[in-house]
Amino acid sequence: MIFKYGIDNLTVNKVFHILKGSLKAEITPEAKQKVNDCRLKVEVMARGNKAVYGINTGFGPLCDVQITAEETDKLQENLLITHAVGVGEAIDKQISKIMMICKVHALCQGFSGVRLELIERIIYFINNDLLPVVPEQGSVGASGDLAPLSHLFLPLIGEGEFWVNNKIISAKSILEKHKLKPLKLKAKEGLGLINGTQFILAHTIIGLQKMEYLLDLADVSGAMSIEGYQGSAAPFRDELHKIRPFKGCIKVAERMFMLLYKSQNVDAHEGCVRVQDPYSMRCIPQVHGASRNAYYHLNELAEIEMNAVTDNPIVLSETEAISGGNFHGQPLAMAIDYCALAASELGNISDRRCYLLLEGKFGLPRLLTTGGGLNSGFMIPQYTTAALVTENKSLCFPPSADSVPTSLGQEDHVSMGSISSRKFNQILGNIEKILAIELMYGAQALEFRRPNTFSDIIEKNFKIIREKVPKLEEDRILKDDINNMIELVKNQVFSLR
Repeated sequence: MIFKYGIDNLTVNKVFHILKGSLKAEITPEAKQKVNDCRLKVEVMARGNKAVYGINTGFGPLCDVQITAEETDKLQENLLITHAVGVGEAIDKQISKIMMICKVHALCQGFSGVRLELIERIIYFINNDLLPVVPEQGSVGASGDLAPLSHLFLPLIGEGEFWVNNKIISAKSILEKHKLKPLKLKAKEGLGLINGTQFILAHTIIGLQKMEYLLDLADVSGAMSIEGYQGSAAPFRDELHKIRPFKGCIKVAERMFMLLYKSQNVDAHEGCVRVQDPYSMRCIPQVHGASRNAYYHLNELAEIEMNAVTDNPIVLSETEAISGGNFHGQPLAMAIDYCALAASELGNISDRRCYLLLEGKFGLPRLLTTGGGLNSGFMIPQYTTAALVTENKSLCFPPSADSVPTSLGQEDHVSMGSISSRKFNQILGNIEKILAIELMYGAQALEFRRPNTFSDIIEKNFKIIREKVPKLEEDRILKDDINNMIELVKNQVFSLR
């Protein structure tokens, strides 16, 4: 199967298949024609006397300064050089690659006016894993992700740096090794490269892929805690959720019922004198489901964005290029902040379930150890989940609620979506750790419910945990156990359905 840049629709899954090389992506003759037609329009405008923003004028507050036809090429090179002012640690290499994949798809739609040669060079970088070094800080998420995109595309002109086996190497030396000459940018091309939301978008794509797994895993860890707590499956019956039909809540209720299906342990509890479980057990569909609803919303918007044209100006004809605001990150930024809060709540409720398993109720020993006093058992890992939960709460401030004017006030409202997308992934990283600890707690709690058996999927995940983390009999250093659990989560080895 082949993905056709500029023609087919990207999805989160397709991006990851292109990223891994399991889906080949190429420019079709149809897309090449669109690119070439648009380029001809730009060349006509560049030779004309009419001022067209970014083609024969300066940028930002200098939009009223017209540039001669002879100066237009130098203008575009200056744009990349002057905007490459990012700071901080470099972003993950695969995020750089996703940025390039999304940018190529946008440029191939035939509204940006860059040359086909330029796009083909970016595709060469993608196909040969020539991944530019991009600092993580410096974008305000409007006028596009200017700083990170400038760093991403400096190697096109022989500047900047590439990753090579986790080492940073100058782009000039890598281009020489591949027998590639630096490109000379032409009119409109610098703008076409660095205007756009691909930094925000790439971080969002990474976060969505991770959150999809963590949403399912949160259901699994919740079900394991219910098994350990010997809670009830009644709150997950479809009759209850059909009369409040939120999509995410219905989905979670179905999953919880599936995860507890034919559990001898849960069946043994049904009908006992305990009428209700605490909210963190009983309200899993409502809480996890609300987080799913936020995920669905962000996924929908991200897939619109990854198939959109987000640079500026947009070329419509030989005489018309609209200078608008498609580069503004607000449509994604607000939804990312909402989804960050939704992800944080997965950790919040997970920590509460950890706490319940430590209380020593309903047949479980306090702190999940039979040698309490001499042994502290699992007392302290819950301190870690509590700390991570509070760290996530501090990360939930929405950057999209803020705006700092830039460019002498010409760019007077910005989205800060780049910060939103980075924080979203920080929160998800903490959720991986919290769920890892809950799963460790859940496995220990199940030990005290034997000889009862659990659902097939819980039994399978219990075995996965026990292959890395043995039952706690006496106190030991738990750091290695926790790190082993985190690795299991990060490597996405758990059975989810």
